[in-house]
Amino acid sequence: MKKCPIILLVLLLTAINLYAQNKTIKGKVIAEDLEAFALTHIYINDTVLVGKTDMSGLFEIQIPNAVKQITLRNVGIETAVINLYDTCNSIEVIMMHAFTYDFRTLKQVDRLRMRRFKKLPALRKQAFEKAIFSSDNACYYQQLIPHHEKN
Repeated sequence: MKKCPIILLVLLLTAINLYAQNKTIKGKVIAEDLEAFALTHIYINDTVLVGKTDMSGLFEIQIPNAVKQITLRNVGIETAVINLYDTCNSIEVIMMHAFTYDFRTLKQVDRLRMRRFKKLPALRKQAFEKAIFSSDNACYYQQLIPHHEKN
């Protein structure tokens, strides 16, 4: 009879511990033209689909606390790799359109992409001023993966 409350307590603590290992991330995805981008797929570990945005570009996903990086992908948009800070539970991302650069080397293309990538903080401020984003500061670090380094 004394074992029953102990077993119940252990099961309860295990369930609470398992629940605490996930965190909820909410956010919004827009394109460079400050328009919402629908049906963007959200991945962790580069292959595990955890969610996608709705028609307004909004999403809510559950990820393990150990995950510090998510990847956003969609057709016609550059893949966005987002490195989350520990306190980050709401992200708002601007994704770049994917262009075709004819008759250029990969290094030239990467220079052009980097020039556009460096304009994203100014676009973020515009999105905040137009009340598209709720914050003008990002709680994540976004990196651009050069084409000439992909294998």
